[in-house]
Amino acid sequence: MTDAHATPGAAGDPAAPLTDAAAARAARAPVLSIRNVTKVFGGDVIALRGMSLDVRQGDFISLLGPSGCGKSTALRLVAGLTHPTAGKIAWEGQGAGPDDGGLGVVFQEPTLMPWATVEHNVWLPLRLKGRRFADCKADIDDALATVGLSGFGKAYPRELSGGMKMRVSIARAMVTRPRLILMDEPFAALDEITRFKLNNDLLAMRAKLNCTVIFVTHSVFESVFLSDRIVVMAARPGRVIAELNVDEPYPRTEDFRTSADYAAQCRATSDALGLAMEGAH
Repeated sequence: MTDAHATPGAAGDPAAPLTDAAAARAARAPVLSIRNVTKVFGGDVIALRGMSLDVRQGDFISLLGPSGCGKSTALRLVAGLTHPTAGKIAWEGQGAGPDDGGLGVVFQEPTLMPWATVEHNVWLPLRLKGRRFADCKADIDDALATVGLSGFGKAYPRELSGGMKMRVSIARAMVTRPRLILMDEPFAALDEITRFKLNNDLLAMRAKLNCTVIFVTHSVFESVFLSDRIVVMAARPGRVIAELNVDEPYPRTEDFRTSADYAAQCRATSDALGLAMEGAH
């Protein structure tokens, strides 16, 4: 059953009781904590202000908000591609951080090497770790099978559709079996049918890897279908204004997409996003 409410500590009633599903999530092992993080560009452009977020093993967190609210900046900070102006990002446990192989990243564009085959594109993060292609061929084949691209290892990016290119990008991010995968609007440019299919495949992949996901999206419908936590952000300056739980159990099917629970959660999330957009003006 879906429970559309802000969690304690977020926008909403801080005394609101945790649901059983939310309490179970809170008991998971920590992966990452973001504490009062602010990011300023050029001395006066505040991309993020005072962002705090706890990420736990097995979370699927969507960052949802209007353009310019700092969602992608937050991912870049977690990935270590830039650094906070203030505040702290702390990784928990061994093999967790971006320097320890605990992180995979999927960007908005597939960013594939056009001169390399699919299997050699997927090999890239392992190659950078000094592993020979022959030694990790089985891992590459398994990653391609997981994203539905068995038999395409010898193909080149120019021979693939947009959806297939994104599958290769996802396979490349998961081939190292990271604890955390960051995804920055990976399906935004795809048609709706392909997007729905990749949403389903992403949840299947996550279940197989038992990994944690932080997913940036502009879509209320996508965030509700995929996530167990939705972090709603407002812009100028970027900040968290609400966190909503989606307590529908996994695996999620098309029945959930057409259910009253899904519709109710989408309405609640849309209302929170509306407040975020009002706050951006």
